[in-house]
Amino acid sequence: MEFHVMTLFPEMTDRIMGESIIGRAVKKGVISTRSWNIRDYAQNRSRHVDDYIYGGGPGMLMQADPIYRCYKGILKDLEARGITEKPRVIYLSPKGRTFRQEIAEELSAAPETPLILLCGHYEGVDERALQLLNAEELSVGDYILTGGELASMIIVDAVARLIPGVLGDDDSSVSETFHDNLLECPQYTRPEVYEGLRVPEVLLSGNHAKIAAWRLEQSEMITRERRPDLYEKYRDI
Repeated sequence: MEFHVMTLFPEMTDRIMGESIIGRAVKKGVISTRSWNIRDYAQNRSRHVDDYIYGGGPGMLMQADPIYRCYKGILKDLEARGITEKPRVIYLSPKGRTFRQEIAEELSAAPETPLILLCGHYEGVDERALQLLNAEELSVGDYILTGGELASMIIVDAVARLIPGVLGDDDSSVSETFHDNLLECPQYTRPEVYEGLRVPEVLLSGNHAKIAAWRLEQSEMITRERRPDLYEKYRDI
């Protein structure tokens, strides 16, 4: 799967995508990532990409032209490499629908579709850019960030880890929090006793049926207490 990030700060996103599990997956060729500097597509000597807002208002707005030129640059790159699948464009915006695990699963289920993530700044972007890119808007939560870079990295990480071969153990994503609308059960490692706190005996029993039952019970209890909205979905399955 290909991830393309349109940003004013490519060094920021490149650094994150080059580290840890995502970086290793890129080196293995399981996924590919690339940051595109929107400033490179500005048609002025100072490479500015923002301007005043029509109708007045505080702050500046990112212009449609450099964003659209950058987008066409990505399309040209895809075409040159023989990729004909139309990319999916996501604009990171607090106005968008909330990004959830189900959306990550939906995106990862189409690895042949390149994913373009547009990072806004200032007061956002000219609406015409979103129309030209046919962009959908996603939010990573009910709060405001200074730019879309961190939000875009959340989406890259959440989607990429679901691609087969990205994680060392492909089964590990199946038993995590939000799988089947349940939060993950408590986990323990050695030593058996730490600061007077013991690992639950059932986990040391070697009885896999009892361990599975205990883990399910714990997941149900934690979900019911902390996320009753998820628990209701779980009960309806």
